[in-house]
Parts: sequence; C-alpha cells; structure tokens
Amino acid sequence: MLEQRIQRHFFDSADLKNQCAEVLSKPIADAVQAVLGCITAGGKVLACGNGGSASDAQHFAAEFVGRFERERPGLAAIALNTDTSILTAIGNDYDYNSVFSKQVQALGNPGDVLLAITTSGNSANVLAAVDAAHDKDMTVIALTGRNGGKLAQRLLETDVNICVPHERTARIQEVHILAIHCLCDAVDVQLLGEQDPA
Repeated sequence: MLEQRIQRHFFDSADLKNQCAEVLSKPIADAVQAVLGCITAGGKVLACGNGGSASDAQHFAAEFVGRFERERPGLAAIALNTDTSILTAIGNDYDYNSVFSKQVQALGNPGDVLLAITTSGNSANVLAAVDAAHDKDMTVIALTGRNGGKLAQRLLETDVNICVPHERTARIQEVHILAIHCLCDAVDVQLLGEQDPA
C-alpha cells in the first residue's frame, strides 16, 4: 500500500510535467529572453519566495552565481529571502509583508528582473515585491500555480507568468524547479552555444 502511494506521486508528477511541456514552453522561453536582456545589459535578477518557494529562489540564485551544468562566468542574481538580519529587521521595524519589497526598493534598478515565486499567487510579501519592481521599471517573471492568483492580475504585458495548472502545492513546486532548470539551461545555451552537458 505504501509503495503504491509513493509510486502515485511519481506518476502524478510525471503526468503533470508532460502536460506542462506544451503549456509552459512559451512562457519559459519568454522568461529566458527577459533574463538574457537583463543580464547582457549588466543587470541582475532578484528572486523571492516563502517556504519551499524560498528554497527555489535560493536554488535559482546558486545556479546563476555559481554555475548550472557548464563552466561560465557567474551571472548576477540575489535571493532576497536569505539574509536573516535584513528579514528580521524589516519584519520587526515594519511588517513581514515588506521583507521583499524593501529590498527591491534598495537593490533593484530599471532593467533588472524580479523572479517572484508563489504557488498560490497570493503571498502578500511577494505581491508587494512585484509592486516595488514595477515602480523600479523592472520586469517580473512570476512562477505561480492554480490560476495565478492575485499576482496574475498585477502583471504587465512585458511581464511573464509561468503558471502551473494544478491545485496541489507539491506538484506545482516540482514543476517550478524544472522550469528553473529549463531557464538556466536556455540562458547558458544562448550565452555559450549548444553543447550537451557532461
């Protein structure tokens, strides 16, 4: 019984990923172009999220600043959920909904990209970060799920919504990390040319 339940997770995840291959390839490609335009112009990507999405933001920044699968110079990216002193200072002095937006205001520049990760699309501190990014003339790439939530309604035409059409948080997060890997791979291909990973 337990093994069947475990197998069901694998099957459900694979089924959703197959479905998303067609649905999400265009928005992911659009996100690649936005990130390339930012990076090649000397900009940076700021990433944020809560819980598992915070881990995804850190994962993305690590792949960019370090490397993905190929050697290359580091690319500028910062996960806004990693500095506990900043997070606790802003949370204490203002409120938790401001922990990302205050950093976007301080660190973001026109032409930068905000990678906003929220499975529901309704995380208040991520929504505030999106508003701050728009005030800074930054492009927003949203990684969302379900119907995109409130975040989908706040995006501009120049923004990108990579929305996983599923209700379950675990499944959405599994596709989010695949989307992040697709983004990293495609940026490397555009910068370095085609090459099979080792």
